[in-house]
Amino acid sequence: MFQLVVGARDGRNMTKRKKQNYEPKPLFIERINELLTGKEDNEAYWKILKIEPVNSIRCNTLKISTKKLIKKLKEKNWKVSQPWENYPEVMIVEGKKPTGKEKEIINGKGLAKLEPGELGRSLEHLLGYYYIQELSSMLPIIAMPPKENEIYLDLCAAPGSKTTQAAATMQNKGTIIANEVSMGRMRILASNLERCGVTNTIITRKEGRALSRNLQKIEFKFDKILVDAPCSGEGTIRSSPKTYVMWNPKTIQSLSHLQKQLFKKSFERLKIGGEMIYSTCTHAPEENEEVISEMLEELKGEIEILKFELPIKTRPGITKWKEKTYNEKVKLSQRVYPQDNNTEGFFVSKFKRIK
Repeated sequence: MFQLVVGARDGRNMTKRKKQNYEPKPLFIERINELLTGKEDNEAYWKILKIEPVNSIRCNTLKISTKKLIKKLKEKNWKVSQPWENYPEVMIVEGKKPTGKEKEIINGKGLAKLEPGELGRSLEHLLGYYYIQELSSMLPIIAMPPKENEIYLDLCAAPGSKTTQAAATMQNKGTIIANEVSMGRMRILASNLERCGVTNTIITRKEGRALSRNLQKIEFKFDKILVDAPCSGEGTIRSSPKTYVMWNPKTIQSLSHLQKQLFKKSFERLKIGGEMIYSTCTHAPEENEEVISEMLEELKGEIEILKFELPIKTRPGITKWKEKTYNEKVKLSQRVYPQDNNTEGFFVSKFKRIK
């Protein structure tokens, strides 16, 4: 997903970088504190932002089984856990067996931390046996798994984490249209698809609204659509602290306008009975519940918001923010806060076209 923040959310930059202390802007602090439920919740949120996120990966079942991958990683002396029972492909690399090297850092579990970049330069990663992906980033495909032989649109696809996840779920059958507007990010998308052995995907380069308009001309429609929308990235602070610097309330308003257009135009390309996920990696209600609420009103009679299950603790969508009141049905959306699951922040909502 394209973001206005520095650093990729899904394939985190594991290279060594200078540590800088970025501080949140006062208005950002005020907004977050207003969103959370009390002193204890606030303290937990600000505390976890100072802790590096876990090393999460997803086994690429197009190339290797989860059992074989775990065996290979154990042979590297890596300690691997599988946090979600029903999704064994999701893994956390807890650390590795200590070797006694001078600069080795031991974590609280008695394991040595992986070296900077070690997760990304391993042979298993280069061969496409696993994809480095933040846990919350895996949720949209879990919420709406595409089936074999379906036609699926990933509107904002780069760098390819959810596209490769969808392809694995479909076992390379059916068709995925993976769209990306940026040429640079499209190259990364193509590289990741090739590395992971994805063969059922067509890459398009088009602004999302323009793509939907072009597909409308030929009356082309999809079984499922993922709109992992461009957002302010408030949920990515743990992996990209520079988000503090980039954060701007004017940007939030501008993105909210774009997100509503992307939602509406892409929803029009959905078959009757088809499903769509709208997701972001931000906490901003203007980019989440406000978008959903307006679309439920504007597309009334055509759209249904759906209930869905996720393997982590979530909170319902909010119905009031500042001076605005949202449609009560936005409660069916799910908010993911970093302090609840030791993840990044995220927002997911699911819809069906009924007319």
